[in-house]
Parts: sequence; C-alpha cells; structure tokens
Amino acid sequence: MLWIVACLLAVQDSPPAHFEPHPAEAAIDESGLLEHIAVLASDGFEGRAPATRGEELTVLYLIDTFQRLGLAPGNPDGSNIQKVPLVGFTTEAKGTLRVGQTTIPLDRPDAWVAVSRRQVPEIEVTDSPLVFVGYGVVAPEYEWDDYKGMDLRGKTLVMLVGDPPVPDPDDPSRLDEATFKGRAMTYYGRWTYKYEIAAEKGAAAVLLIHETDAAGYPYSVVTGSWGRENFDIPSADGQAGRAAIEAWISSATAEALLKAAGQDLAALKAAALRRDFRPVSLDATLTATARNTIRRVESRNALARLEGVDPVLSRETIVITAHWDHLGRDDSLPSDPIYNGAADNASGVALMLELAEALTRTQPRPRRSILFLAVTAEEKGLLGARFYADNPLYPLASTIANINLDVINLWGRTTDITSVGLGQTTLDDLLAELAAQRGRTLVPDPEPEKGMYYRSDHFEFARAGVPALNVKGGIQYLGKPKDYGRQVRDHYTANDYHKPSDEVKPDWDLAGAVEDGRLLHALILRLANDLKRPDWKPGSEFKAKRDRMLGRQPSSQP
Repeated sequence: MLWIVACLLAVQDSPPAHFEPHPAEAAIDESGLLEHIAVLASDGFEGRAPATRGEELTVLYLIDTFQRLGLAPGNPDGSNIQKVPLVGFTTEAKGTLRVGQTTIPLDRPDAWVAVSRRQVPEIEVTDSPLVFVGYGVVAPEYEWDDYKGMDLRGKTLVMLVGDPPVPDPDDPSRLDEATFKGRAMTYYGRWTYKYEIAAEKGAAAVLLIHETDAAGYPYSVVTGSWGRENFDIPSADGQAGRAAIEAWISSATAEALLKAAGQDLAALKAAALRRDFRPVSLDATLTATARNTIRRVESRNALARLEGVDPVLSRETIVITAHWDHLGRDDSLPSDPIYNGAADNASGVALMLELAEALTRTQPRPRRSILFLAVTAEEKGLLGARFYADNPLYPLASTIANINLDVINLWGRTTDITSVGLGQTTLDDLLAELAAQRGRTLVPDPEPEKGMYYRSDHFEFARAGVPALNVKGGIQYLGKPKDYGRQVRDHYTANDYHKPSDEVKPDWDLAGAVEDGRLLHALILRLANDLKRPDWKPGSEFKAKRDRMLGRQPSSQP
C-alpha cells in the first residue's frame, strides 16, 4: 500500500530540490495563525461556550473573516450560519451506594460526576441492584458479548472504560491485533458507546470506572467537562430511552465499592478479558436523585463556501471542519475562571481560516467547491457536526471528503505528519504522496489506545459514510530528542487539556503548523481538481455505509 511505502521513505530536513510549492501557500504563515488564536482564545471571548456571549463574539468573528476573504455564504439560504437547536441541562445529582451495612456516599466531584440526559426536571433511582458487566461490549464480529443474555432492566451497570485489552495468545506481552484492533481503541471503548449499550439493555444507571490510561485523560477532565452545563440535540421522546443516571466514578470509589462487596478490581478486570466472562452481581444498590435545570437554546455552525469553477465538479463538495467551541467559564474557580481553549480548538479554527485565505488566492480556482464549516458543541459530544451530518446543506453523496482540524502542532517543525485512523481511506495514500514530495512521511496515531478517531468532528462524517481525515501534527521534531513529541503531548494532556491554562504560550513555535497547513493546501487542491474521488478502503467499518449511499454493491472497489 502506498501509505506504507511513504512511511518508509528516508526523511529529509527540507523539501527535495525539485519541489515547487504553490504560490498561494505563502498566505499560511505564523503571524496569521497566532493572530486568529489570540483573538479566539482571549478572555474577552469567555471560553467560547455554546449559547453564551462567547458564542456571539466567536460567530461574529468567523462571519467577518469569511466575508473579508470574499467567500460566499455557506448556507444555500444566503447566510453564513446553520442553526443548531440544543437542549442545555445542568444536573445536580446526589447518590448513595449501599453494600450490606456499608454506605458509600457519592460526593461530587471526588467520588462521582453524574448527569441525566432525560429531559425532565427530576428523576430518581431507588435501590437499583449493581451488576459488574466488564467492558460492557457486544461485538459480534469479535464473538464478544459481556452480557450473556442477562436481564439488566432496572439495574445499575458498573463498567470499565476502553476495549478489552486481550493479550496475543502467541505473545502475552502484546495485545491481540485480531481482537478489538490491539492497542487501537475501537468505538466499543468510547464512553459514548458504553452509555448507548446500557440504554439498549434497559439499565437504570451506569457507573463508568475512570482510569486515566484507559480513558486517555485524567479524572480532572471529566469533572471539568461534565460538572457544568451540558448539551444534547432535542429528541422527540426527550431522551426517555437513556439510562436515568449516566456517571463516571473515580477509581478510588470503584475500589471502595468492590472491596465492600467482597470483590477485587484487578481480579474482575482479568476475568473481563475472557470471552466467557459473565456479569457479576455485586450485592449492592444505588439510590440517587438527579435534578435538571433545562433550557432550549439555538446555537450555530458558522460556514462559508468557495464555489468551484467546473460546471459539473462544482456540485461536489469538500468539507473542512474545525470546532469553534470550548468549555466557557466557571466562576467558582478561585483564580482563573476562563477555559480559553487556545490549543483546543482556537488553533484548529485558525488553521482553517488560513487555509481559506490561501484557497481564495489560488489560481486557477479549484474545480470542486469547498465548504469551511466551524461547528458548535464538539466538547459536548460532537453535536454541531452530528447535526450537520443529519441535516446536510449539501448532499452527503456528493460530499467527497471531510478534513478535520482539531489541536494543531504548536511546538515546531516535524519530519512527519499524523493521520489518526491511518489506513481507513485513500485520503491517506494521497496525503502520503504529497508529504513525500516535501521530504516528509505520513505516520499513524502514536497513541491509538486513546481512541482519537472517535473523539472529534470527522467521526460524525465518517459515521455518515463520508471519507474523513483527521490530521494531527507529527511526532519527530527537527533538532529535538526523539521522545520530544511524546513529552509535549503528555505535558499538554496533564497540564492544559480542558483546563483554564490552555492559553497562548510564549514558547509556542508555529513553524510546524505552517508546514502542515501548506501540505493540507496541496491536499485540498488535489482533491478539488482530480476526477477520481477518495473512498474508504476495504475492511473499513464505514465503507458499507458509503457503498449504500452511492448505490454500489458492498464488494465494489473505489
């Protein structure tokens, strides 16, 4: 495969002598990126939470920039917005676990963080029996079922986050690549799946055990994200089908619960790695009350369009996404109340705007049309992207690709660039080819166990069948130690991710982001001008959806 060949090419510190970049790439530069980030991540924008003054300022800034660049309105109704109806809910939840004569209070946030997505003012769970269900997975393709037909209606499910890390039978020091993709998290490992399958089983509540390595982020991220107003897309039944309580519990709470129940967490985790695992009743109950403060709001996706010049191909669209929202402000914090979200995701929006400027300067103009889509409520569950995918302004069948930008490289030049989910689509082949022209290589996600492919807006396009590419910065930094990339990622995750400290840093080096942006400009131009469309590769979980959308037989090739 081409992307494998590209990854094996010798890395150069500068592009080959014969390489000539497109002149319009010069529009993507460090000063432009930093200017956009500094504005969007300023205290005045109040953390860019949906349905706040921060949203108003952010959407106005995006529309003003789109118009200044001369882009056409992105909505066929002549506007630069797509209205996104949301339900905001703030949950105050109190709960108690009872194990025999032992009572474990669920104090927020140290013990648990709980919400109810049911759109009702108050809901109660009384004496709901607890059942440990391992990883809570039903995956027929892996012959895996953690439930074994047990009736779990009205029960409280205690679950592990992540996929079952099944050892390779030939080498127990490694994970089995044939079962849940080894190290790479599948959708079965995401917390969203855990709550969805619990609803299918009729559970009253879910207690998801937080572990930093398995979740991909510390418990403070959960408390900072969930312990405030949350949002959902309105549903006809008011989310009545969801479990009444959806919660994370800390690992300390889980250990105390299981010890009181005469169980051992390590032993249960080991048992949950086997296909013959069966649910374990814990002889414990949950009693909880959730009170919701609910409001209906109207948020917005901001969008603009560069119309293609080809009379036929212009009907096809490339969608560039970046989420504009972050976590807003929390005035209960003692010092800095604003979650500025400079890296996450003012940086991705800034690169999208720089790409838009470069593409408006590109001559000849692209043949296909390009939609720049800044989506809302990513931090609340990819809601803006989901709403667009469910209510597309341009047909998904003629949307040939989505390229998503979420936290760009802020730490210098790299010899490589990352495709999260490498090998899913032919977009990877094309990106590898263009990277090689510049003396760079395409590499896979270095931390596939964190499930990044399912954690950003491209996933909603992928789930809808549109070939999607989630691009991240590389991991091999020029002039830096080999593990420098891991160090800066780990530092960001531990110290800044979903924290008020995610602000513009004086030691940022945007030269790598500029190179990544210029490479993406070349990719978008190729997609806009080539007759051949990208597609999912055989074996991708999303290929069948695209095949059905285009009226192809499932076995057909791109």
